[in-house]
This record gives sequence, structure tokens and C-alpha cells, in this order.
Amino acid sequence: QVQLVESGGGSVQAGGSLRLSCAASRYSYNNNYMAWFRQAPGKEREGVAVIYITGGRTYYADSVKGRFTISQDNAKNTVYLQMNSLKPEDTAMYYCAADGVGFVEYSYNYWGQGTQVTVSS
Repeated sequence: QVQLVESGGGSVQAGGSLRLSCAASRYSYNNNYMAWFRQAPGKEREGVAVIYITGGRTYYADSVKGRFTISQDNAKNTVYLQMNSLKPEDTAMYYCAADGVGFVEYSYNYWGQGTQVTVSS
């Protein structure tokens, strides 16, 4: 079993920044994608950013492109989500996921417990 532990969430004003971290107990999977998803109350969970951890390619939802950056530190088995220019619409529980494909939520086998991000105006 793989454990993913998110950290770095919190409350910020609009325009502020946060960096989320996802520490993984294992860093090699059948499908070597890791991703950040988010879910706001009453909304469906949506993909935010994806990284192919073997090659480093990254992909972003249109809503966060240019503001968020997903990255990794292989030595630490950790994936990050740098969140800049935060908007109230970014308020959600953010989840790290591993061993899936792209933005396909149901393809991911491992999930973290989530970390809350709240952006006020």
C-alpha cells in the first residue's frame, strides 16, 4: 500500500500564495502520474495539475494555468503544487493522487487525506 500525505494548506487572501506538498511512501507505480485534484463543497472533484513523474511533463487545468505549478523532488518522493495569484474560486479541499493517468480521476489508485485551501476576498 502507498501512503500519500499532503501538507501546506491554509487560509490566504486573494492574490496570495501557498505551496502544497505531497510526500509519497513509494515513488514508482504502474502508471507514473501523480496529480492534484480539488473539491469544493457541493462541487465535483476536478483535476488541477498532473505530473508524469518519470519524464517530468506537466499538465494543468485551464482554470489554474499560469498561476499554479506542479513540480517534484525525486530524492524526497515529494510532489508540490505552488499556487500563486490565488482566487476565492480556488477554495477547496486539495487531494494528492498517485498511480493514475492524466486527469482521469477514477484511474488513480492512491489518494491522500486532503489539505484545505481557503482563499478570501
